[in-house]
Amino acid sequence: MDSSTMMVKPITNKKEFEEASALIDSLVDADLIKSKAERQKALAVLEAVTILASEYEKKHFPITNPDPIEAIKERMNQLNLTQKDVASYFGGHNRVSEVLNRKRNLTLNMIKSLHQNLKIPANILLSSR
Repeated sequence: MDSSTMMVKPITNKKEFEEASALIDSLVDADLIKSKAERQKALAVLEAVTILASEYEKKHFPITNPDPIEAIKERMNQLNLTQKDVASYFGGHNRVSEVLNRKRNLTLNMIKSLHQNLKIPANILLSSR
């Protein structure tokens, strides 16, 4: 790799994104380059291209938050919890069923409790409001 001939430029299309991804892959082990000067150049290019690729991804492939109810169900599944196990986070057995069946909205107290006890990010739970 000759980092002195590399040109870092904005990523404006899928082809450039793929090229940037390939470059990132080739520079992943840049910290192992023996020559200090070459290592520093390669790491600088890696950082710049990674930032550009990340910004392109955010703009063209945004990751949306999951549905709050699906997030709760998934977390319950991950932790092998039943509705009975989480009833206190919702204010009772009936509330769990109503919320999970989309017959009742999450309240702020429920969101706070679910966030604290199940470690579901609050921004995901709040997206239902």
